[in-house]
Amino acid sequence: MIDKLLIANRGEIARRIMRTARTMGIRSVAVYSTADAQAAHVREADEAYEIGPAPARDSYLNMRAILEVGRVSGADAVHPGYGFLSENAEFSEASAESGLLFVGPPASAMRTMGLKDRAKILMQKAGVAVVPGYLGDDQSAARLAEEADRIGYPILIKAVAGGGGKGMRYVECAREFESALESARREAKAAFGDARVLIEKFISRPRHIEVQVFADSHGNCVHLLERDCSLQRRHQKVIEEALAPGMSSVMRDAMGAAAVRAAKAVGYVGAGTVEFIVDGSEGLLPDRFWFMEMNTRLQVEHPVTEEVTGLDLVEWQLRIACGEHLPLRQSQIVANGHAVEARLYAEDADKDFLPSTGRLEFLRFPEAVSGIRVDSGVCEGDFVQPYYDPMIAKIIATAPNRAEAILRLAGALRNVQIAGVTTNAAFLIRCLTHPEFRQGAIDTGFIERFSDVLLPNLSSPPPEIYAAAARFLVTGSHGLMTDAEGYNPWASGDGFRVSGRSRQVVVFEHIDGRLEVLVEFYRDRPEQYLVSGSAVRIPNGVTVSRVASGQIAVMYDGATFKVKCFDPFISADSHMDRADEVVAPTHGKVTAVLVEPGQKVKRGTPLASIEAMKMEHTLLAPADVCISSVEVTQGEQVKEGATIVTFSKDDAA
Repeated sequence: MIDKLLIANRGEIARRIMRTARTMGIRSVAVYSTADAQAAHVREADEAYEIGPAPARDSYLNMRAILEVGRVSGADAVHPGYGFLSENAEFSEASAESGLLFVGPPASAMRTMGLKDRAKILMQKAGVAVVPGYLGDDQSAARLAEEADRIGYPILIKAVAGGGGKGMRYVECAREFESALESARREAKAAFGDARVLIEKFISRPRHIEVQVFADSHGNCVHLLERDCSLQRRHQKVIEEALAPGMSSVMRDAMGAAAVRAAKAVGYVGAGTVEFIVDGSEGLLPDRFWFMEMNTRLQVEHPVTEEVTGLDLVEWQLRIACGEHLPLRQSQIVANGHAVEARLYAEDADKDFLPSTGRLEFLRFPEAVSGIRVDSGVCEGDFVQPYYDPMIAKIIATAPNRAEAILRLAGALRNVQIAGVTTNAAFLIRCLTHPEFRQGAIDTGFIERFSDVLLPNLSSPPPEIYAAAARFLVTGSHGLMTDAEGYNPWASGDGFRVSGRSRQVVVFEHIDGRLEVLVEFYRDRPEQYLVSGSAVRIPNGVTVSRVASGQIAVMYDGATFKVKCFDPFISADSHMDRADEVVAPTHGKVTAVLVEPGQKVKRGTPLASIEAMKMEHTLLAPADVCISSVEVTQGEQVKEGATIVTFSKDDAA
């Protein structure tokens, strides 16, 4: 058995692996970049070693530095987690050469399944159906466009290497193909070092259902049932569940058998996930699913499988890596109840899911009660870095049935309180409580189809949020102290008077200029709040905190609203919109500059692309304008708010 385990990863998955290692009596060795020196996974490990600067390519993707830590620490095995080097065949081989047991599949399986075109050819030979598409070596734009026409629109452009939605583009019609291909190739090259793509038919009302498989080195292979990962945005999973809604036992057996055939076809060992695209237009039918890809690692969403099966998948990984037989036979693997997982990200759903970076100035997760599990990589005071995936935590709810699990998860997310970064918690709640989702009527287009409800894009916080902020500012707390609690009028900021009611007015900045909140205090009954003249009641469960920017963060129902007091001494000019420039919406790297000074462009024309947290964001012209200057160059790192281009409307076309 393993005595000391090197974990070649960070954040939530590193802590997750440590948790199982600890219960098995295995010591853990962490690695960290300079940006992660004070991270939670570093603090919790038995040993920790720095491996390089903040960018992943210089640290968590630095094989030589990681393997040197294995040598210095005396580790006997290395667990790659997910992402980074987890599906890198060279790292698997290099680990073995340096004397480290690699907790993962053989390098040959990684190479085969890591290339989607090769994997699909092999699956066809193994009798596993694949989606119609083009897998050829001719990567010319003309040939790819020709194949897209042959297959018939809509189609998907997908990176041959990698996964996670990177290098993937949905193309509705032929006129969109060229720009989508260029963008997909850039993103694929940046993420995987391989710009090759394949073309695939887009399935109407597609469901994304995957099967967890495990194989040992003795020729045994089983599946641990399925997970539904259909709720996605930008082809990245948002909410996952086990088991899949509407899945019959016949369909489950057919998908499970296909997944096992796929794993055996490549001589698989360890944990893997076979992902299928399913035509859900007429329900789940045994002849309407196709192999999509295989992830040769532990998945982000593995907790829902653990919750319904009662198994520890990391423990299985470690035991199988040590040469043990599979702990259970297929007939012994059964489901109990239903589990749903939501990925809590530092991102702004109202701004096209832009990543949000910064310090977690206030952080409260749901209480660890029965049926609620929180897997997180951060603690209060930690920083969400611009260099890595912005996931804060995975919130998992388990219950006897799907309806109760959804209700429990939505309730848990309402108790998430975070200030310092913007999160998607409120968006997740809206997804979970949508009638169609609760009925199981889901597919990969769900979020786009119901975007008007799921992404309301509120222009301003509701009145009760301003009332809660006013109460905090006036009282310095969530409410007034009573006489029995030692009320001192001379130390209070509530506008105390000897007789009559006390009144305070707090003025906030608002989209329309400013907003007034009148707070009235009475010694014999609760305070009252008038927001722009209308009475407002502050709901229960509101938490308020002051953040570093000087703003007031009001946390309620999974959302965090930031409001700012109006300062009459600040020049009105400082409140003016920056109407003559386009700025970086987040920290990132400029991957493309698409215009030049003097060029006249129409509204919606792409100006530049920025890569942030492994995703590419294209900046568009806000109107018909003439480009005055370009302030950045390709490859340059920029901060949030940095000027990208300036323009003039007077000379616009």
